Amino acid sequence: MQNDYKQEHKYLKAKKKVKEIKGFYIHLTLFLLNTPIIIAVNLLTSPQFQWFWFSVLGWGAAVGIHGFLAFNENLLGKDWEERKIKELMSKED
Repeated sequence: MQNDYKQEHKYLKAKKKVKEIKGFYIHLTLFLLNTPIIIAVNLLTSPQFQWFWFSVLGWGAAVGIHGFLAFNENLLGKDWEERKIKELMSKED
């Protein structure tokens, strides 16, 4: 019974991680597809002021942070969620 619970927990955790990584790849794809469009619109409408840099740098930073969060499992330390859950449960007692 305990082993089934652990397997289920591992499966749900892995499924959540895959969803996060998939979200990052979608975000990255949208960034890569839209950046040339944003640059083209800017350079065709008002080439004297290159405002596309604000969009590209801001969105690029967001994509970078998203990637860091999606791929970095140890952001808050190993098993941080489990430790935090146990801590909060012990406070309730």
